[in-house]
Amino acid sequence: MKTMALFAITAVAEILGCWLVLFAKQPGRSLGWLLPAALSLAAFAWLLSLHPAASGRVYAAYGGIYVAVALIWLALVDRVPIGRWDLVGGAMMIPGASIIVLANWRST
Repeated sequence: MKTMALFAITAVAEILGCWLVLFAKQPGRSLGWLLPAALSLAAFAWLLSLHPAASGRVYAAYGGIYVAVALIWLALVDRVPIGRWDLVGGAMMIPGASIIVLANWRST
């Protein structure tokens, strides 16, 4: 669970950083928003580096959690309704990420 929580926090940092870049590009917005965007993306990279496993495996497992967090962001921040197929796809990602994390956690 600790690994999955760290993945979720990492995903929020990545999504926030990208979202702030898009926010800064909107007409009438200050490019000053790029500084917190860069800090958020740096936090994302640092958080992802906290995992002791091989980076390719970490990225693969993280991808599943990222999708789920991105769908939550879509609903809560962007206020876009989540559709049935969004839920089905997101629900399929979590077990895959869990298998990668748990199977390799037990074998190390």
